[in-house]
Amino acid sequence: MLAAARSAFGERGFDGATIRGIATAAGVDPALVHHYFGSKDRLFLAAIEAPADPAELLPEVLAGGRDHVGENVVRLLLRLWDGPMQPAGLALLRSAVGNEWGAKLLREFLVTQVLRRVVGSLDLPPREAEIRGALVLSQLTGVVLSRYILRIEPLATSSPENLVAAIGPTVQRYLTGDVELPG
Repeated sequence: MLAAARSAFGERGFDGATIRGIATAAGVDPALVHHYFGSKDRLFLAAIEAPADPAELLPEVLAGGRDHVGENVVRLLLRLWDGPMQPAGLALLRSAVGNEWGAKLLREFLVTQVLRRVVGSLDLPPREAEIRGALVLSQLTGVVLSRYILRIEPLATSSPENLVAAIGPTVQRYLTGDVELPG
């Protein structure tokens, strides 16, 4: 089932893949997929071996209201990457950088499971939400790449709170501030 799910999500994306289609490709009844995974979101997370479920983390990001989402996103990102989920996250990121299939799956995860939830909470027009989400993602992937893979100083050894203070306002501006929105 997981191999069929990876294939479907990689080829059609999260929105285009269906549990029925995945079950058919796996040669099982859709009820069996529901039994083991419960929902398409859970199946997707299992298929890509996601280190965390964004739906469970969203309340932490939204704590304190709209004006604190940027710093909360950065704080959560650093907490997850500095914790026991780091090896799985690094494997997922390295796979995405070196493999188009991995890139598609990671992109689907970040866009459908993370950004839609965070940016969706801000009540923005769809195109603006998409652009702002892409700007946030560019900042966060840069932080992860610089801190955990390239180990660029002083980012690699700065305390999480120093990074939240430095990067949080930029993420907040991308989410709710004045930005020249491309396209």
